[in-house]
Amino acid sequence: MMKRAAAAAVGGALAVGAVPVVLSAMGFTGAGIAASSIAAKMMSAAAIANGGGISAGSLVATLQSVGAAGLSTSSNILLASVGSVLGACLGNSPSSSLPAEPEAKEDEARENVPQGEPPKPPLKSEKHEE
Repeated sequence: MMKRAAAAAVGGALAVGAVPVVLSAMGFTGAGIAASSIAAKMMSAAAIANGGGISAGSLVATLQSVGAAGLSTSSNILLASVGSVLGACLGNSPSSSLPAEPEAKEDEARENVPQGEPPKPPLKSEKHEE
């Protein structure tokens, strides 16, 4: 239960903390859209699609607003809730533990276990010397 609660807390904090980092890495900064970034390419494509302008409420406009001013309190709460649920689900998954190694049967040879004495090198023959 504690593992699940810790995973939920980490998931919520990670979700809220990752948004500004990811948006900044994409080029949506507080000073505007960074030149030669993914954000600049998105803005260019949106402007071409809309005949030269960026429409209010579009994806590019929303991401730039979040990049410049950050998320609202209600958006942070929603994002933290979703991150917590995902973190709790991932923290409770059985794939987080390592799978057990299959046991070899007693009559089967095991890997990397000596099976008696090592093979002997071939004998040298005097007949084949030239």
